[in-house]
Amino acid sequence: MSGRLDGRVAVVTGGGSGIGLASVRRLAADGASVVVADIDPGTGAAAAAEVNGLFVRTDVTSEPEVGVLFSAAIERYGAVDISFHNAGISPPEDDSILTTELAAWRRVQEVNLTSVYLCCRAVLPHMQRQGCGSIINTASFVAVMGSATSQISYTASKGGVVALSRELGVQFARQGIRVNALCPGPVNTPLLRELFAADPQHAQRRLAHVPMGRFGEPTEIAAAVAFLASDDAAFITASTFLVDGGISAAYVTPC
Repeated sequence: MSGRLDGRVAVVTGGGSGIGLASVRRLAADGASVVVADIDPGTGAAAAAEVNGLFVRTDVTSEPEVGVLFSAAIERYGAVDISFHNAGISPPEDDSILTTELAAWRRVQEVNLTSVYLCCRAVLPHMQRQGCGSIINTASFVAVMGSATSQISYTASKGGVVALSRELGVQFARQGIRVNALCPGPVNTPLLRELFAADPQHAQRRLAHVPMGRFGEPTEIAAAVAFLASDDAAFITASTFLVDGGISAAYVTPC
């Protein structure tokens, strides 16, 4: 790898699996010291050990635990240069607005949106003191599209992440802090396989809408994370950064 992140410190939430794990590996390969946050101590600790990083078990919906996460990163490494807020859920009880109960709505909002608010709120003062930093918040292509097969709270939460990221990107730009919303398309992760790809017909129905004709890979999203974290993206902030195989731009896809 290029080593373009040499000497930098990255925090990754949801770093034990899927896009988070791929990003932990990619950021470390590019030279960053990585702090892995995950609610699962098994997968999170394994990810941190793999890259010789620090694991902090974190419930990202808990303000005290989020505070401990960033304090631990500062205590170990002295800075937080990159903060990738990636933890999220998409439970089956989040469905049509007509069937999704309030408890399910609130749980998804807490994990997917409130956690991003808490992480940004916790890391921004550290980045202000440094005079620099890159915050990357995981949203989704569903934040810019509509779907008849709704996951109403998930979709709304990701739209909130886009709006929050845009606001912060504008607010803190002149302090040297960049904030971007990363919007993956359908990605070949355990979560997607559980939700969609277990049924080949269901998966094919989804793939028909992707111009590239396949799901993305976690490593491809991790490459975008590394780019947004790096000086190569120095003039990119407040963006809705789509890495979606063209799905959000498609009307009719190739046969």
